[in-house]
Amino acid sequence: MTFPLSARGPFSLAEAARFQAIFPAFASGARADFAFPADGAWTTVGVRVTDDLTGHIVANPGDLPADQIAAQVSRILSLDIDGSGFAEVGTRDEVIGDLQKQFPGLRPVLFGSPYEAAAWALLCHRISMRQAATLRRRLSEDLGETVDFGDHRLAAFPPPQRLATLEPMPGMMIRKVENLRALGEAALAGDLDADLLRDMTIEQAMAHLRKLQGIGPFSAELTLIRGAGVADLFPRETPHLRTTMARLYDLGPEPASAQLDAISQSWRPYRSWASFLLRQAGS
Repeated sequence: MTFPLSARGPFSLAEAARFQAIFPAFASGARADFAFPADGAWTTVGVRVTDDLTGHIVANPGDLPADQIAAQVSRILSLDIDGSGFAEVGTRDEVIGDLQKQFPGLRPVLFGSPYEAAAWALLCHRISMRQAATLRRRLSEDLGETVDFGDHRLAAFPPPQRLATLEPMPGMMIRKVENLRALGEAALAGDLDADLLRDMTIEQAMAHLRKLQGIGPFSAELTLIRGAGVADLFPRETPHLRTTMARLYDLGPEPASAQLDAISQSWRPYRSWASFLLRQAGS
């Protein structure tokens, strides 16, 4: 089965694939391959997106409708957002304009769902990204389903029902195990539904997520931006973004939050997208 994808405004699948190559949570290659638990149903789906923006369904054991899978893939690649106005941000802000030239057509590449994004935030807590990536890979290989793409196999992150029964594992503090179990239960209860989060105001969604066990301001922002695909959120709680902005905007070593907020106003309504480009510049 296949389905078409479309982009309103500039988009480059090659740039998305390059992002995948440096981010350990995803597979990579000349195309974009994804394996993820499908929203709500939580059966594992495998999709290959080719450069003609066709989605090829490689695995669909739950017999989900193609349009449901297409909607999730579209969100993962930020194709569900009209990006035709993003170029204007680069004309208003020279730094963002330079980054748009450096990463032409790059949009935020999301996790499979807000559930996966929140799990990543919990895994990253107080350890390095490399350590967190190792834990994520172990969870995927031990508890997730594996999709065979022909030239390689990709283990999907475990569905929430398996995370909800997570047993202690080497290298993971018991508190983190408890938080991940609670996250699995919250996902099963519908508390991490992407449409639910996007229908709220940012303030409402942040407050909603922070009620979940282990989710603080940074984790809530990451879940909204890289999970639900909220396009216009400035992630104030991301230290690396603050450092990159200080360097690129020549703000000194410790810029005030008000300075950063003021700069981000010219990025509306794509503050998440501009922040994602800055993340790339600082990686």
